[in-house]
Amino acid sequence: MMGGMASEETRTLKSTTAPGSAIARGSAITCDSVVAPEVVAPEVVAPEKGAAVPPTRAWAVRLVVVGIVLSALNLRPAITSLGALLEEVRDGLGMSGSVAGLLTSVPPLCFAVFGVMAPRLARRFGTGAVVCAGMVAITAGLLIRPYTGSTAGFLAASALALMGIAVSNVLMPVIVKRWFPDRVGSMTGLYSMALALGTAAAAAVTVPVTEALGGSWQSGLTVWAGLAAAAVLPWIPLVRDRGAAPAEREAGQGVSGHVHARVDGAGPVRQVHARVAPPTLRITRSRTAWALAVFFGLQATAAYITMGWMAQIFRDAGVSAGTAGLLLAVTMVMGVPLAFVIPRVATRLPHQGPIVIALGACGLAGYAGLYLAPAAGAWAWAVLLGVSNCAFPLALTMVGMRARSGAGVVQLSAFAQSTGYLISIPGPLLVGVLYQHSGGWGLPIALMVGLMVPQMLVGVLAGRDRTVEDEAAR
Repeated sequence: MMGGMASEETRTLKSTTAPGSAIARGSAITCDSVVAPEVVAPEVVAPEKGAAVPPTRAWAVRLVVVGIVLSALNLRPAITSLGALLEEVRDGLGMSGSVAGLLTSVPPLCFAVFGVMAPRLARRFGTGAVVCAGMVAITAGLLIRPYTGSTAGFLAASALALMGIAVSNVLMPVIVKRWFPDRVGSMTGLYSMALALGTAAAAAVTVPVTEALGGSWQSGLTVWAGLAAAAVLPWIPLVRDRGAAPAEREAGQGVSGHVHARVDGAGPVRQVHARVAPPTLRITRSRTAWALAVFFGLQATAAYITMGWMAQIFRDAGVSAGTAGLLLAVTMVMGVPLAFVIPRVATRLPHQGPIVIALGACGLAGYAGLYLAPAAGAWAWAVLLGVSNCAFPLALTMVGMRARSGAGVVQLSAFAQSTGYLISIPGPLLVGVLYQHSGGWGLPIALMVGLMVPQMLVGVLAGRDRTVEDEAAR
């Protein structure tokens, strides 16, 4: 398995070691990370020549595939299942609109805070162990939160589940890269489809399941803990697996690598370990980086407002609870096909501004429909807002296009996502406050429209054909 990854990333450098070194001048050095030629670390003798690394067993690969799919299915139900039953939860716990808005702001807060911890935890315990612990945290949070009996307890248990989602969300791409280095695209597509499917399923079936279980919102929310518990099982055999350090280091800090040096002749094979920190990019000097961070934050704001409040908007307009959940599911499921289409179109364009404008226009039309005729055109508004929410895969695509080097992509992604999630925190809370104090959805929808306009503007700026390295160097 690691041989496959090494072959994908390998570069050959000519040795420049001094005479007398254990590595003869002119011998080849193959690196599985970018290492400065002049840096050579102490040598470590590897196993004798001819000792082969045993291949990854087929059962382990299949287990990882199952684990990836089950984990992805669990990365959003904790949020969208609550959105479908938000009215019942508010009544049951005596929440005000402002507190309910705080509840819908918890996911981006947890993603910003706990997601940063994931690379460090993975380096210490291994990715398999951290994802397994993440699934356990989701299971525990979903089991506990409906029965805490208080708003504070409900928030704390929700944060526990969201902590597990945050670390797993960050590490899923690392696991894909590590186990399937030659199938990153197809496995990422499978992971994205499972994530969208879990998001839509929780929105669609939570209300019917609640009614089938006697109408208790506690039971309707608890049932999703069963899916999370199933996702724990595939990772248990992989808890002790700490291999593939290069992929984990690259995802965590873009540092270090293994340099394998072969001495010609009958001598032993030696392994040189090098740990090199790439030059730090002053990312905050780049206008494109800031534009992309704000764009990421505003699209995340729209997404979490939609997941947390859209079903309630339809219900207040006279739509039944079950139909409101289906409408939310339609919005979420739009991400399944468009997550494949939008990145491919974006990479063929020198400027992604037209896509940003098109998605924003769909959002504005959807908000206008929610204000003017929320019930009469509900299905059309759900589709339009689903298309608009596909700014997320576009933002991830632009992260890869706006940096020239691998290290630049890592820095830009970390900066854009961490800053963006922080920006997105107040939005759902403000919607709850405006809803409570105005007694209707006019002002909240006006806020959504007001946020969509700057999202389109900064998206156009972020879509320009330039790189953050060039801007930061000026």
